[in-house]
Amino acid sequence: MSFWEKIKQSLCSFMNGRNGADHYSMALLWTGLALYLLGAIVGSIQASPVFPLLGLLFNTLGFAAYVYCIFRMFSRNVDKRRAENRRYVTYTEKKRTEMRQAQVRFKNRKQYKYFKCPGCKAWLRLPRGKGVVTITCSRCHTSFTQKG
Repeated sequence: MSFWEKIKQSLCSFMNGRNGADHYSMALLWTGLALYLLGAIVGSIQASPVFPLLGLLFNTLGFAAYVYCIFRMFSRNVDKRRAENRRYVTYTEKKRTEMRQAQVRFKNRKQYKYFKCPGCKAWLRLPRGKGVVTITCSRCHTSFTQKG
């Protein structure tokens, strides 16, 4: 067994029974990075004595997010960490779904025309080049005309 395989095996055995990285930990990691960068930018502004203190506050909050992220990753209380992650995923599911749908709409913008139903505001699509078509929304059954 090589040196690197021994290190890999040691790390695997160390992380056995620990929480590891999950969605909430990764969000904390990115939030900490954003706060740290914001603190560096704001702290470098010398227009007022408030800005360096505000930069220090952002840096401290970013560091706290890093510390909590590492604590969650190495925690052996897996049930509690999974419950926290489940709450985070449930809380952010709507926004993540909206972002995925917006990416799909952007990717298919040349094949389909996307529009919202005037009744229920659901996103609908129509193939481009179909002309003026009468559409019935599958969700609220509102009929309206739309150019394709």
